[in-house]
Amino acid sequence: MFHDAMPGTAEHLAANAPITGYIGFDPTAASLHIGNLATIMLLVHLQRAGHRPVALVGGATGMIGDPSGKSAERNLLDETTLRHNQAGIQTQLEKFLDFSAGPTGALVVNNYDWFKNFSFLEFLREVGKHLTVNYMMAKDSVKRRIGGSEDGGDSSGISYTEFSYQLLQGYDFVHLNKTLGCTLQMGASDQWGNITTGTELIRRLANADEREAKAYALTGQLITKADGTKYGKSETGTVWLDPKLTSPFVFYQFFLNSADADAPRLIRVFTLLSKQEIEAIQAEHDQNPNLKTLQKALAKDVTIRVHSETAYIAAAAASEVLFGKGELSSLSESELIGAFAGLFHLRLPHAETAELNVAVLLSDATDKQILPSRGEARKLIQANGISINGSKLTSPETLVPELPLLHEKYLVVKKGKRDYFLVELV
Repeated sequence: MFHDAMPGTAEHLAANAPITGYIGFDPTAASLHIGNLATIMLLVHLQRAGHRPVALVGGATGMIGDPSGKSAERNLLDETTLRHNQAGIQTQLEKFLDFSAGPTGALVVNNYDWFKNFSFLEFLREVGKHLTVNYMMAKDSVKRRIGGSEDGGDSSGISYTEFSYQLLQGYDFVHLNKTLGCTLQMGASDQWGNITTGTELIRRLANADEREAKAYALTGQLITKADGTKYGKSETGTVWLDPKLTSPFVFYQFFLNSADADAPRLIRVFTLLSKQEIEAIQAEHDQNPNLKTLQKALAKDVTIRVHSETAYIAAAAASEVLFGKGELSSLSESELIGAFAGLFHLRLPHAETAELNVAVLLSDATDKQILPSRGEARKLIQANGISINGSKLTSPETLVPELPLLHEKYLVVKKGKRDYFLVELV
């Protein structure tokens, strides 16, 4: 997980337990996602090592937008939306961190609380004068945005609003350093520029006051796939931690379908399994990779911690039914709906299917989203390539009312070996 740290960080961690360290999360959505989970794990390890983790929810900075890793200006969110998002994020963090009282108990803070009454003139006098424009423009996140399209940047440039982001994040560190004695800021590697702005600001303010500055930076690696692409996206979009946005089944499947080249690293980043446990699982996996021992252990551990053991059991059962040898009838209605959350789920009026045959159902009635034509449907059915509710279709002329329904209204269509579609008759 480790990417880089300022000189002296390791010695500071070893000599000053417990120290306070923080990571910032911009509340631009009501839920955190898989990409955030890697940085959450940095806070988890910090607390497990005997230190105090602080999660900073950026109510103020979330109104502006971080230019790091972005090629264009972000839309600004209103305070009501941000407050809603903050509440959801804190609830999710409570699943990973111990918030009990004591020197290592986790805290959630909101930078809106110290910025809301900070006037523009005060900020320029107390903060802005301590960093030069040359220093701020040297940051990679800024250079990419002002370099122009020929240099790989964005020809539209960067607004003063986003340019000032690093000053705001830097002052967060100053504030937490003063009020909580926070001496460490962590984040993903693309945050290095913003984090070191904070350490530099603390150093310059300390020099101005003739006192010792203690501020350190540590970053983790961005989690990417073996081919170098960003990790955290599925075919249907972002993988969220909120079960309303990404069902536990889809979440479980995302990890279960990790490539063999990625799984050894992912199980080390996202789980708390010991080195010995992971090596034993990997050795078993290597004997027969088709059994996906590594991916199953990864998916089980993360699904339980993000959702619950009950959610894991249901997701694993649904996976066994859809992709193994289980019976579809064994799934409850909620498990069936959960399995198709984020996947194809089409609702059709029950009355309109009374005289439909399955060839029409699979093509015209479902807007050709299952099969492109009646002819293709007939061909695939005759080749034993279509099953409905676990039974192979033998005739394209079979009428829909002749099909057995799950929970009196569902048809689970399986095309080939892995493509599933849910048709609900309403």
